[in-house]
Amino acid sequence: MDNKKFKEIDESFICEVCGKKVDKLNYSSRDHCNHCLSSKHVDVNPGDRLESCHGVLEPIGFEKYKDTYKIVYKCKKCGATRKCVMASDDSFDKMLEIMKENSF
Repeated sequence: MDNKKFKEIDESFICEVCGKKVDKLNYSSRDHCNHCLSSKHVDVNPGDRLESCHGVLEPIGFEKYKDTYKIVYKCKKCGATRKCVMASDDSFDKMLEIMKENSF
């Protein structure tokens, strides 16, 4: 399998962590909640939905990436770490809260 493949999936959903409705992103794939920044461990490669874990990916930090940031996640079920680019409508207040909690 080519690890560089990216399957775009842009769907609305209800976040299983905070319970809020998350709308489509409309410019790329929606892969995390823009309110609490949590995600779900469902992909091996972006958009493939081949991961069997299905645990909650908890945001634990951030990395500078080009002119934005990547969210660093740790899976609460299997402990794997993942990263994804922040969306334009992600909560800046939640980002600051996570940074403060994790001393970044």
